[in-house]
Amino acid sequence: MWGEGFVLARGKRLEYRCWGERPGDGPGDGRCLVLLHEGLGCVALWKGFPAALNTVTGLPVMAFSRAGYGFSDPDELPRPLDWMTREAVEVLPEVLTAFGLDAPVLVGHSDGATIAAIHAGLVGRVCGVVLIAPHVFTEDVGLTEIARADAEFGASDMAVRMGKYHRDPVASFRGWADAWLSPGFVGWNVEDALDGINAPVLVIQGREDQYGTLAQVEAVRARVPGNVRELILEGCRHAPHLEQGEAVVREIDEFVQNNA
Repeated sequence: MWGEGFVLARGKRLEYRCWGERPGDGPGDGRCLVLLHEGLGCVALWKGFPAALNTVTGLPVMAFSRAGYGFSDPDELPRPLDWMTREAVEVLPEVLTAFGLDAPVLVGHSDGATIAAIHAGLVGRVCGVVLIAPHVFTEDVGLTEIARADAEFGASDMAVRMGKYHRDPVASFRGWADAWLSPGFVGWNVEDALDGINAPVLVIQGREDQYGTLAQVEAVRARVPGNVRELILEGCRHAPHLEQGEAVVREIDEFVQNNA
């Protein structure tokens, strides 16, 4: 299984795409960078980032769209409050097993970074973890930004723009916004999972991130027991891999060559 297509996990067909040679087929050491997208992301919305990672690091890259995103099967809505934990401990292991990935380096963005951190802490079996703009607890700044997007969604062309990348853009948006804006989500916190991460960690965040503050980075540094590297980018918001892609790829390359 490589190239592009659909992989079955927890009864859902999830679209995937790969860059580079299948792990074990080329001169590499069997490692693979596995990309976990943000709350409104999918395979296509990584844009040129996966190809750049493959070119610079020399490692194969695999990305997949979670249920309810891209052209993967729909997800059941509303999502439960622990949906990111379920993705980390139930869905992601099945995807990794389907691809035979025994030595993944997880690269997650936003909600995907949270899933990567939870998986590394509770499941393990990873060579390294790259957390781009992670969330490990809720912050007012993030909830305010999501509420603003929710208020503007119906009155804007956002659904039309999202329709280029998602089979059902309204369901994709509602699955994200309704989960984060649920009253029970205000106290959501997964910092405990960080205590179990034994792999090296690289955390990357823009200083002007509109969805979270540097308190998220501080929590990762305080709770992860092993090696934690940081890259804080000036003049950068919530998508460092797209806003300052060269710097992010360069930092990830150094991380995987010397740490993961």
